[in-house]
Amino acid sequence: TVEGALDALDRNQWLHLACHGMPHRTQPFESSFAMRDGPLMIKAIIRSNSQNPQFAFLSACHTTVGDKKSPDESIHLAAAMQFCGFRSVIGSMWSVDDEVAREVVSAFYRKLIGDSKRLDCTGAAVALHKAVRSLRKKNIPLEQQIVFVHIGV
Repeated sequence: TVEGALDALDRNQWLHLACHGMPHRTQPFESSFAMRDGPLMIKAIIRSNSQNPQFAFLSACHTTVGDKKSPDESIHLAAAMQFCGFRSVIGSMWSVDDEVAREVVSAFYRKLIGDSKRLDCTGAAVALHKAVRSLRKKNIPLEQQIVFVHIGV
C-alpha cells in the first residue's frame, strides 16, 4: 500500500519496489509507482521523513525512460529517486519479463551481499554487472538481459 511503502521508507534506508512505474513526461514530480491501493507519488517520497536514503531498486517498467523530445534531459523515475536523496538507484529502460526480473534481482542481491553478509550501496553497480553477466549463460533475449541500469554511487 502507499501508506505501507512510505512507512517503510521512513524506517529504512533501502527501498525495493516491484510494481509498475508510471512516468509523467510533462510534470515529472507527478510520476508515481502503482501500489495496490493507488499511486505512490514521487512528491510523497520527497516529502517523506526518510533519513539518509541509500539505495532504491526499481523493479518496475520504464523507470529510466525520458521524454522523446529530450531523452537525456528529462527527469525519469530513477533520477527523481536520486533527487529524493537516494545515493544509488537501479531502474529499467523498458518492459521487463517478470521471471527475468526475479532472476536479476536474486542474483543482484547475492552478488551485492557476497561474503561480507552486509548491504553496501557502493557495490550496487558491480553487483548489477555480475548479475547481468550471469544471465548470459541462459537462453534469455539480449534486450531482457540489459534492461536494468544503475545510476549514482
